[in-house]
Amino acid sequence: MTWNDLFLDLFDRCVKRYRNGDKHFESYYEDEDLELLRSIGYRKREFFDFVEDWCDEGSPSPSDALLIAAVRRDYFRVVMKGEVRPATVTRDNIPTFGDSLDGIHYLPRILAKGRAKLRGELDPDLMFGCGGDRKFLNDHGKVHPADFLRHVWAAGDKDHEVVRWLCD
Repeated sequence: MTWNDLFLDLFDRCVKRYRNGDKHFESYYEDEDLELLRSIGYRKREFFDFVEDWCDEGSPSPSDALLIAAVRRDYFRVVMKGEVRPATVTRDNIPTFGDSLDGIHYLPRILAKGRAKLRGELDPDLMFGCGGDRKFLNDHGKVHPADFLRHVWAAGDKDHEVVRWLCD
């Protein structure tokens, strides 16, 4: 199986456990599952957040989660050369919900989360692709979270590039 098939298989198995009442995600993973997560630069909780939101909110779908993981995997392998970094972006040092950039509320927050997602630096208590992120992206042209991540990657630290793309 390729990594994407393994990802979707793991997603399905975790969904079944969650829907059967097992919400202790730490016990969801076998050694080969942990190796898959390591190979794409993911943490256990990071993966679980997508499972939980899918089960509880119906979004993001498994295919959405896979597309987001694909961007993270590419960045992890190409830019970071497989280097794992500690989670340094926390609730205490991320822009707030009300912060704005060029008059666009929430953009500083989702930019920070997107960059931290790419680098694998999001604290387990934060999720890129959460309900707030999905609402923002939907309200700004029905942007897919994976497309947003790719534009953030391409823009580097140039916020105005992301603003220009969102406003086009």
